[in-house]
Amino acid sequence: MSDQSLKSARAIATEVLQQFDPTQEYAGPILDRLLDQTQERQRATDLVYGTIRNRYAIDTVIAQFSGRSPTRIAPMLLSILRVGVYELVYSPATPVYSIVNEAVKNAGQAGGKKQTGFVNAVLRQIARHITDRQTKLSASHARRTLVQTPEAGCEFDVDFLPDPAVSLPAYLSTCFSLPQWLVTQWLDEFGPEQTRRICLGGNRRPSVYIRMNPLRTAATALLERFEQAAIQAERVPGEKLGGGPACQMIKVTGPQSVTQLPGFSEGLFTVQDLSASRVVRVLDPQPGWSILDLCSAPGTKTTQLAEVTQDAATITATDIDPKRLTHVQENIARLGLESVTIVPYARVERAPAASFDAVLLDVPCSNTGVLARRVEARFRIQPQGIQDLATTQRDLLAKAAGLIKAGGRICYSTCSIQRTENQEAVRDFLARHEQFQLAQEELLLPSAESPDHDGAYVALLLKE
Repeated sequence: MSDQSLKSARAIATEVLQQFDPTQEYAGPILDRLLDQTQERQRATDLVYGTIRNRYAIDTVIAQFSGRSPTRIAPMLLSILRVGVYELVYSPATPVYSIVNEAVKNAGQAGGKKQTGFVNAVLRQIARHITDRQTKLSASHARRTLVQTPEAGCEFDVDFLPDPAVSLPAYLSTCFSLPQWLVTQWLDEFGPEQTRRICLGGNRRPSVYIRMNPLRTAATALLERFEQAAIQAERVPGEKLGGGPACQMIKVTGPQSVTQLPGFSEGLFTVQDLSASRVVRVLDPQPGWSILDLCSAPGTKTTQLAEVTQDAATITATDIDPKRLTHVQENIARLGLESVTIVPYARVERAPAASFDAVLLDVPCSNTGVLARRVEARFRIQPQGIQDLATTQRDLLAKAAGLIKAGGRICYSTCSIQRTENQEAVRDFLARHEQFQLAQEELLLPSAESPDHDGAYVALLLKE
């Protein structure tokens, strides 16, 4: 593609949002198809996911300062406005004139003078009402400020957010673009301060962490390769998410496509969040064990099992979705692992009782701990859906129980922070399976603090 035909990050983001329904589709495949049309791949990705992540707040701004409901704005113009408002509010380093000018240009290409004038008027009106694009939260007015980070936000000159003193659930729901019923559940469970931190963690720009493959490299060597390629990266200091065996994680701080990083194709590392890396460490698998990963796709934890056992365990990986098992195979091949065998789910269902020393059970869940990454989940999650998932999770626990040898262990994990899917599921299992006992339990809440991380739950169950 010639330079003349390349598109800007804003144009790509607008096109993705125009084609995308968050209640039905995932933005990733649409974005992947379009990214070759721009040289600003990382920026286009941030614009897409940032706009989706903050859509409720963005639409509140549009409605307040345009005097028109987003439902009454033509879809293409609404996508252009959403990208523009996202940058005005959440990208304070980007000049206002640049945001407005390109939005007007894109509107002109999509329509005529009327559309151009509308986009120009709305964005300039919003910009006029912003008093500080990045102010300290400690000195700002809550009803006028959309939160960007734990310390800063974008402040307007009028009250447009719900009053937190009157309805804290409504305020947090609007400010952080989350379902109000979900925020209400968190407030009941965790209280106001912790819920606010959860909302921040679920709405942050998530950092990219990679888990070094110790079978092929060392952290020092990998960091040296990054430095030689002018990639900004740093080792994650300490172990702030609990005890257990050390796991060498690296944070990539520069704007890079992960698959283009030095060492990716050679299998030197895997992308994994800090909280997700805890699960296998809690299981503490050993060389020589027979291990089943019952819900293995896409293989991030499967490959970690192989790495921490020095590729010397017997690992069986399966998933109820056979198409997703191809991702497991790709990851195993890239990382050069030989201890993992992928089998159809039906074969595991027919496996003899007491076949394994350990089962890793990373169950399907509501994703409430990873809303910052799985941005579409906030548009789909429903209370009844969580109840349905809880039934599936309990069935999987019961299935795993029959496959464990005496003295074996189940590591149950979710990327949810809902009690129904976590503590209650485990307590229900223990009540029905008296031969098991709870050896360890952790609930990690999503955090925007450094080092930022997703939410996760893990429980270690031992069979007597």
